[in-house]
Amino acid sequence: MSAAELGQLIAPQAEWELLPLTEQLIHEHSRIKGRAAGQHDVASWNNSVPVVVNALLDCGLDEVEVQVEVDLPHTNSAVDLVLCGKRPGTGTHSYLAVELKQVRHATVDPLCPIAVDLGFGDGKNKLHPVRQVQRYCEYMLRYLPHLRESEDQLMGVALLHNARDADVEALFGLHETDHGFLYTLDDLDRFRRALTARFAAASGKLAASALEQARKDPLLKVTDVARQRSVRGGGLTLLDEQYVAFDRITRHLEKTARFTGFDVGLFYDADAAHSPAPEPGTKRVYILRGGPGSGKSAVALELQRDLGGKGREAVLASGSHAYTETLREIMLSTARRGQTADKRKAANKLYRYFNSFSETPPDSVDVLICDEAHRMRRSSTHRWMPTALRDDDRPQATELIKAAKVPIFLLDDHQSIRPDEVGTATYLKELAEGMGCEVEVTDLEGTFRAGGSKRYQSWVQQLLGLAVSDPVAWRPDGRMTLTVADSPEQMEQFIQARHHEGATARITAGFCWPWSNPAGDQLVDDVQIGDWHRPWNVKPEHNVPDAPRSDLWSTDRRGVDQIGCVYTAQTFEYDWNGVVIGPDLLFRDGKFTVNRDASRDPAFRGNIDDAIVTRCVLNAYHVLLTRGVVGTVVYAVDPATHNELRRLIPGAIGMQHYDGGRPRLTAEGSQLPPAYRRQPR
Repeated sequence: MSAAELGQLIAPQAEWELLPLTEQLIHEHSRIKGRAAGQHDVASWNNSVPVVVNALLDCGLDEVEVQVEVDLPHTNSAVDLVLCGKRPGTGTHSYLAVELKQVRHATVDPLCPIAVDLGFGDGKNKLHPVRQVQRYCEYMLRYLPHLRESEDQLMGVALLHNARDADVEALFGLHETDHGFLYTLDDLDRFRRALTARFAAASGKLAASALEQARKDPLLKVTDVARQRSVRGGGLTLLDEQYVAFDRITRHLEKTARFTGFDVGLFYDADAAHSPAPEPGTKRVYILRGGPGSGKSAVALELQRDLGGKGREAVLASGSHAYTETLREIMLSTARRGQTADKRKAANKLYRYFNSFSETPPDSVDVLICDEAHRMRRSSTHRWMPTALRDDDRPQATELIKAAKVPIFLLDDHQSIRPDEVGTATYLKELAEGMGCEVEVTDLEGTFRAGGSKRYQSWVQQLLGLAVSDPVAWRPDGRMTLTVADSPEQMEQFIQARHHEGATARITAGFCWPWSNPAGDQLVDDVQIGDWHRPWNVKPEHNVPDAPRSDLWSTDRRGVDQIGCVYTAQTFEYDWNGVVIGPDLLFRDGKFTVNRDASRDPAFRGNIDDAIVTRCVLNAYHVLLTRGVVGTVVYAVDPATHNELRRLIPGAIGMQHYDGGRPRLTAEGSQLPPAYRRQPR
């Protein structure tokens, strides 16, 4: 709405406790988000938004458009306000991002200048308001090309309208930029002058409409980030908790990680290398915990980029074969003529597996970044290990913590998928503290996958019984597309159509069919559902013409022709995600139950407790259902389970007819499957 229109909604009503604007926003939040607005949001709408609206009216900027809770593309973060109008003199579109804070006092963490205590009393630091709005502006510029049309089209401010300068003095220590100015109650006159400098007394409707309809650049995948020379220059932009964790760790590393002169991989910049730092005292272990798409791997790659650019050794380890080999392959692709052997040796040293540190001397690795740490094994003993090195009682995590001066673990408590995978935040924290280490746990709460849909992430956990509440019907939120396929054939047609349109698209399935060795140069169609049959992705130890290696299945476009399993899909993401729920997961009596007899996963052979198998199967489907960036299509082999999915998910696939164009198979199809349109005689 325009400032003038909002002005009519911020006049107090005698019979209402809240402003009419706040009541309207509460209703819209419930309708769009599917949940009640939080107390903090309600207070902000009721107390903070009127401050900005009144400032606009005082300046005669009645026609400036005000957008409230503006979603950032692909993530669940939102800017409190975006003001839209015309620049004085030029008439070009002008935008101001505003972060509103009701705080009266603030202090800065002495160990990290961007981590601040805003007085909420929850014991948690928040990202500095100025840095928060700076990162939001950077993110908007990255994904909204419309804002890049002129250099000064977007500006950002943090407005602490209840705070006096003296009570938040520590916040002024952070450098301001055009994307992040700080204003307080003492600065409201300056804030009004900023408004008149940014906006003319003219209608902002065209600017607001242009921003709403602006094309959004696609979200970069983890492998896209790894291919960039600089994450900051071309990859994912870290936001909120991600950036706080990154900055806190890098500041600690400046005092602990010494220069090595070592080839530090994808992001090495020899010119930026500098002198050694002091030796550390008590070892500090960092644990970053977050759900699917929360940016764990983005933080891992940004840490390696930042340290590599300074000439510091940062080894990235993982328990995932596909992830590790993909990173090695990307680094190898940067080799010049005659350097391939040296580059391969360096890649193998920089990108390693968790079980490769059994003989590593203590503190010989400066920084060890353990991504996918939920795949940490109980021990590093494996069938090819020499007898002299076998030690089933020595935890694998102990080897990793001992090996590094600064160990960093990134994990999701709901992604361990094998019986001997023990990597949880609680397990690692207790183990590290038992070794005399300081431990810092950070929760990454943002969502960069599933269209930034926090609702979808919660819905999947409820569906699988990983949350405290029961499964509920999916309510579309405009961020993530979720639909049910009537058959595997229809799912494949839909996924292939998205693939041919240029999107990344894959089909995965539960491990309920045998996984055969290739028959000569041909893959075997192991996954059979009725008359439909397709092959699994290539086994790790094999190569087949015209099909990608198993570790490249998620990133090689030829992977669309095979069915992926959880071991090849984990860590990666793609635009469209097809998931076949096999007979190992059945919906009975209002919840999903695991049928271990239907699983063909060799990890479950032998005397494995049923509870462990249940955990692994549910976590595997949790992984599979959360790979999609744009949308997910599901199909269940068991008829009763499939009908339950139809009951819970309103979306369906169908042919849509467009004027002047050919019919297309889309996710906005008829609600009634064709097989059920006629009543039985």
